[in-house]
Amino acid sequence: MVLDFRYHYHLIIMVFFFFFVFCAMASRVSGVGVNWGTMATHQLPPKKVVKMLKQNGFGKLKLFDADEWIMAALMGTDIEVMLAIPNNMLEEMSKTPRAADSWVAENVTGYLYPGGVNIKFVAVGNEPFLKAYNGSYLHTTFPALKNIQTSLYNAGLGSKVKVTVPFNADIYFSPESNPVPSAGDFRPEIRDITLEIIQFLYSCEAPLTVNIYPFLSLYDNDNFPIEFAFFEGNSRPLRDGSLLYNNVFDANLDTLLWALEKAGYPDMQILVGEVGWPTDGDKNANIQKAKRFNQGLLKHVMSGNGTPKRRGIIDMYLFSLIDENAKSIAPGMFERHWGIFEFDGKPKYELDLAGQELNKGLAPVHGIKYMERQWCVLNTDAGTNERFLARSIDYACSQSDCTALGYGSSCNNLSLQGNASYAFNMYYQVHNQRDWDCDFSGLAIVTDEDPSENGCHFPVMISYGSSLMVHGGLSDILRNVLCVCTLIMILL
Repeated sequence: MVLDFRYHYHLIIMVFFFFFVFCAMASRVSGVGVNWGTMATHQLPPKKVVKMLKQNGFGKLKLFDADEWIMAALMGTDIEVMLAIPNNMLEEMSKTPRAADSWVAENVTGYLYPGGVNIKFVAVGNEPFLKAYNGSYLHTTFPALKNIQTSLYNAGLGSKVKVTVPFNADIYFSPESNPVPSAGDFRPEIRDITLEIIQFLYSCEAPLTVNIYPFLSLYDNDNFPIEFAFFEGNSRPLRDGSLLYNNVFDANLDTLLWALEKAGYPDMQILVGEVGWPTDGDKNANIQKAKRFNQGLLKHVMSGNGTPKRRGIIDMYLFSLIDENAKSIAPGMFERHWGIFEFDGKPKYELDLAGQELNKGLAPVHGIKYMERQWCVLNTDAGTNERFLARSIDYACSQSDCTALGYGSSCNNLSLQGNASYAFNMYYQVHNQRDWDCDFSGLAIVTDEDPSENGCHFPVMISYGSSLMVHGGLSDILRNVLCVCTLIMILL
């Protein structure tokens, strides 16, 4: 009897152990990466955003600078972080090794300690060879990269923190005469300097980062086959020798891999630094297409199938986390609508980050407070001519965000009066609902009736946040306790 008891006792302990480990693992979503940009007029509290990241299971984070408030909020978490050096700092970094030393000391060494920030990469610049920059950063990117790497080595971090350069996919191409991935090569005018950077990264065992945007293929070409932008395999495949391509993402990435192979780097580590789909600001930018793309993308990259040329899980960062209403709209009005979360931290749609295509809701940013529930709209009792009204709308939009009014966008169907109300309200909200910012020479008036209509949302801006959520660590504990209780019930 004693032996039987001991046998069952140890069996129970073993089952308990493995069940507890399983529950702990189940409480975490796989570590998908995401970009967190902060070009917004009203920032969400970083601590609340980090709690949301943990609650949703985001394991990797790419930043565009080293904001001290965000870095402080990330302390003590397991989230892997890629820090970035903005393009406007590249010249100083390239000319002055001391500047690189100072940046590394302040932004890497200053946070990289037990209980600090889990920094894995330093991104030197952001798409510095983009055609639109007309060569502005061609001569500063590589020297800055070398100086930062030297500073990391001097700080004893050369093997722990890796450098990279996030390039736009326009650094490589396939010729129009043979538009297949295997014909891929680097742009002739930047080929030499690009390969110098690649050789340097390879020698440091550091990855090459590339930003890929299938949406832009559709945006730039009305004749682009729309199904080829998604992952269901509904489009006519592109044949490249014995390889078949069912989506433009794979074709784009393999174009880079072929260019690297021709240059002598067939096993170069690749990170997809940005990839996503916007939800507004263009006829093809909406929630339905964004959900379809991002969910298909997650399933695809996490399946392990990889691309036709390279199998395996694709390491990537979704673009982006939160909408940014202060971004430049020079590339297109969609630029302010890449977020999978609204400006106030509410998820736009369901998204299964594990890539299983389950209809799983994302946890929002909790505890956000808003300004007064009031809007600035056109005063219909104020008489004016249409030219004066149009000038007022243009002024309001130039000082706020009216991208939702563009062709094919969510508020495209408003009347002239509706356009005026939307523009006046955006100006009023961005300027913190100040009384004198809802005037426009008597054309506008404040109302407490929500003017939203026909899918066009008139927002009220966030004010400040207050913490109403349970800490992630406590949530994990409660979840594990529930698992234990379930186990006890099974054993009984």
